[in-house]
Amino acid sequence: MTTPMWMLLGFATWTLLLLMATVGVYRWGRILFSRVPIASFRSDQPEGEDWYRRGTRAHANCVENLPVFAAIVFVISALGVDGPAVNYLSIIVLIARVCQSLVHVAHVQTDTFVAVRFTFFSVQLVCFLALIVSAACYSV
Repeated sequence: MTTPMWMLLGFATWTLLLLMATVGVYRWGRILFSRVPIASFRSDQPEGEDWYRRGTRAHANCVENLPVFAAIVFVISALGVDGPAVNYLSIIVLIARVCQSLVHVAHVQTDTFVAVRFTFFSVQLVCFLALIVSAACYSV
């Protein structure tokens, strides 16, 4: 398995861990210990503590970006694009994703923390674009 594939697997694993550690802990804790009905969690309205809402949004961010990274990894793998640059870019994607999620969940979102979170997201975007360019240049 290539480094980009490992990083994609890591991204998927992080998405699941984030779901379990935030949304899962919050909901199951309330269902099991507070006797809240399982159907009481509505997706169409904000509810819960601030960290829970941030966790929900951080998980959604992962879910939104996972298919993008998966498509890129699929194409570079299908084309056989490899090398240190591709490996480093893929590693940076996962590190930046984890950092973005942690900043999102662990801190109240002041302007400073939103800027830090956006910086980690921007790093991912730059890496995505660099990987796409690598694939495009390789196929030409």
